Amino acid sequence: MKKEPYEENTFYSRIKKFRKAKKMTIKELAEKANITSSMLSQIERGLANPSINTMKLIANALDVPLFKFFMEEEDDIRSQVVTPENRRRVYLPDSNGVIYELLTPDLAGTIEFCQLTLEPYMSTSDTPMGHEGEEVAIVISGTAELILDDSKIIMEAGDSIRIPPHTNHKWYNPSKKPLVLIFAITPPSF
Repeated sequence: MKKEPYEENTFYSRIKKFRKAKKMTIKELAEKANITSSMLSQIERGLANPSINTMKLIANALDVPLFKFFMEEEDDIRSQVVTPENRRRVYLPDSNGVIYELLTPDLAGTIEFCQLTLEPYMSTSDTPMGHEGEEVAIVISGTAELILDDSKIIMEAGDSIRIPPHTNHKWYNPSKKPLVLIFAITPPSF
């Protein structure tokens, strides 16, 4: 019998864990996420590597912040201080040039605080997507192009914006230099 490339405590196993916690079948979650049951089954078993957009669709369907799929579970987080050396870094599938770092010690609170780094000419997703939480972001360095519904906004270092809940948006780096921005979402829904 062929052994599947599945390991406990991977983002594949966490998707299944969240699905079961919500008492959803593969078919129910797949329909809600607008993907096929067979694709979801392959993802949960570690046989398919989903795109960022697919992961966002699954997270939204489960009503779970996307970060939770990629973070190792820890039972004992004693320190509320997050240093650059101990930030949790999230690498999403197919996300070369897109780095998310959690600036809060975990996602247990009522606000999510993150840093996004986009390499030149990279985007956070193929299409603009919305989420439940209100978001506030500030550009730390570089130039950001924010696609917000049908508008395109250019933002420079020091510029900040509030994005209302359920507003479709995506970030794009139109320059030759890395873009760094910090954002907060409440309630956590990334």
